[in-house]
Amino acid sequence: MGEERVRIEVADHVATVTLARPDKHNALDIPMFEGIIGAAERVASEPGLRTVVLHGDGPSFCSGIDVAGVVGRDGGLAGLTDALREEPPNWFQRAAFEWLRLPVPVIAAVHGSCFGGGLQIALAADVRIAAPDARLSVMEIRWGLIPDMSITRTLPRLVGIDVAKELAYTGRVISGSEAHGLGIVTHVAEDPLGAARELAREIASKSPDAVRGAKRLFDEGWSGRTRATLALEAEIQRSLIGSPNQLAAVTAGLTREPARFVDPE
Repeated sequence: MGEERVRIEVADHVATVTLARPDKHNALDIPMFEGIIGAAERVASEPGLRTVVLHGDGPSFCSGIDVAGVVGRDGGLAGLTDALREEPPNWFQRAAFEWLRLPVPVIAAVHGSCFGGGLQIALAADVRIAAPDARLSVMEIRWGLIPDMSITRTLPRLVGIDVAKELAYTGRVISGSEAHGLGIVTHVAEDPLGAARELAREIASKSPDAVRGAKRLFDEGWSGRTRATLALEAEIQRSLIGSPNQLAAVTAGLTREPARFVDPE
């Protein structure tokens, strides 16, 4: 997959997706883009999947665009601008946006460098757990560019628009601890991968119907009008009440025995 730039392991309803170009800090060249998009497509169709953990092998999560590797692709700069003319989400945007579109939660474990396009991939996760000394940056300004890998659907929803603008205007590097204070990172942990796996296991133990419903509720209802979002709450709840997995959750709660859930097809 993408010259094995990305590895996928599935166990106990959790997919661990590993960016695997450690010698380059998982920088985004063409095979890496292809591998990330392919990984998102694969886990989207993985039967029994309930949660995804996304992390980077080696010293960093992802150091951003490998400029030489991307500009050196077939077609050069002309090929890049052609890709940007594609119907959205375009090829570059999909490396982040496909994680937003997954029906199950995605948890990003961030360590080392998380720059530019790498940060935008992490922002597409539902939850981010970072090492306190991780280094994060909206770095595109350093190349005379804007962040364009679906950041409009992520960063301004996490921080004030003034903070999002400042980070994009300056490209300054912030620590995992500062990112947590700003709301970019959900949790800080010395072992972000271990913490991400623990959280993934906890989520995977809950009703997969309810978890998927909650993700859909928040993603679709975030910026909707009051009437529409209240109707969405009622629609999803109606689909859950009395369903096998909802009854299994009730039984587990009353008996204090582990629930036996059936995964959606």
